[in-house]
Amino acid sequence: MGGVKALLDRVWRDEAGSMLGVLSRRLGDLDLAEDALQEAVGEALRRWPADGVPDSPTGWLVTAAWRKAVDRLRRERAGREKLALVAGEPPAEPTGDDRLALIFACCHPSLNEPLQVALTLHAASGLAAEAIAAAFLVPTPTMAQRLVRAKRQLRAGGVRFELPPPEEYPLRLPAVLATVYLVFNEGYLASARDTPQRRDLTREALDLARQLAALMPGEPEAAGLAALLELNEARAATRFDAEGRLVLLEEQDRTRWDRRAIEAAAARLRRAVTLDRPGPYLLQAAIAAQHALAPTYARTDWAAIRGLYDTLYLVQPTPVVRLGRAVATRYTDGPAAALAEVDELAQRLSGYRLWHSTRAELLRDLGRDEEAAEATRRALALATNPAERELLARRLGSGSLSPRVG
Repeated sequence: MGGVKALLDRVWRDEAGSMLGVLSRRLGDLDLAEDALQEAVGEALRRWPADGVPDSPTGWLVTAAWRKAVDRLRRERAGREKLALVAGEPPAEPTGDDRLALIFACCHPSLNEPLQVALTLHAASGLAAEAIAAAFLVPTPTMAQRLVRAKRQLRAGGVRFELPPPEEYPLRLPAVLATVYLVFNEGYLASARDTPQRRDLTREALDLARQLAALMPGEPEAAGLAALLELNEARAATRFDAEGRLVLLEEQDRTRWDRRAIEAAAARLRRAVTLDRPGPYLLQAAIAAQHALAPTYARTDWAAIRGLYDTLYLVQPTPVVRLGRAVATRYTDGPAAALAEVDELAQRLSGYRLWHSTRAELLRDLGRDEEAAEATRRALALATNPAERELLARRLGSGSLSPRVG
C-alpha cells in the first residue's frame, strides 16, 4: 500500500493538471472533473495493491474518472440532460496541451487576480486549499471560498477548457505569465525565517513556467519568464544567512550559486532571443543574466544593464523600470546623475519603498547622511515584508544604508 500511495502522490503532483484538463474539456465542468478524479484516486488505492499498477497510471485514472463522472450524470436529472453532450468514449490519455488549456482557463480574464492565482495552483498544480492558504497567509476557509467562487464564475461564463486559437495568444498569454510570475514572487520575496511554506510557491511557479516554455516553443515571453525564474532561483540558497536575514546581491557568496542552472537559463535565453520579439520577461531575464554571469559584483557590466533597461522601457514604460535604470546609472555615470534620475520619479513613486531605499543609497554615496537616514526611515515605514524590514532597520541602526533587496 505504501508503494502505491507514493506512486499516486507522484502521479498527482506531475499529472494532475493534465488529467483535470482533459476531463474538464470533455465534461465542461471543472468541479465534476475534480470530484470524479478524486474518486478515481480512491479506487486506485483500493484496487492497485491487489490488482497491480497499470501500465499507464494516468490513463487508468482518467478512464476511471470519466466513468464515475458519467455515472453521476446519469443519476442526476440535470446531469441526464448534459449526458447527451458528453457521451462517447473516455478521453484519451492526457497531454501537455491539456494542462496548458487548463492554465489558460484558470487565468481567464473574467477572474480577478487572486482567483486566477488560487485556481491555477489548485487545478493546474494539484495543491490543496490548505497548502495554498498557508503559502498566502490566509485562513483555509477563505482560500476554499476563493476556489469555489472561481469555479462558479467559469461555469457561469461558459468558459471552455480548451486552448485558445493561436491568434488569441497575445491577448491571453500575458495573464497566464503574470499569474505564474506573481506566484513565484510571493515565495521568493518571503522571509525564509518567518514563512518557510512559501518556498513551495517558487517551485510550483518555476515548474509551471518551464512547462509553458516547453509547450509554447514559439513564444519568447514564455521562455523569458522561465529563464528569469531559473536565474533568480539559482541563487536562492544565498539570499538568507544562517539567522534567516536577507543578504544583498553584492554580499552573496557567488561560489554557492547554482552555475549549472545559470548556464541552462542563459542558453534558454539565447534561443529565445533568436525569435526577435523581445518582451518584458525576456528583457528582465537578460538583465538578471548579466548579474548572474558576472564573476563579481564589481565586474558587472552596468552599461549593458542600463541599455537593457532602455529597451525594457520601450515595451514597458513604467516608473519602476526607470528606477531600475537609475541604479545602473549609479555605476556608469555616478551617484549624482543617478539621484537626478530618481528624483524625477518623486511624484509617481513617493509611496514605493524601493524608491526611498534607492535614494538613501545614493544620498549616502554623496555624503548627505542625514537625508539618507530619513529616506531609509521612509522606506522602513512602507515595507511590509519581515525580511526587508529587518534589513532596513539593521542598516539604519548601524549607519550603513544599503537597503536594496537581494
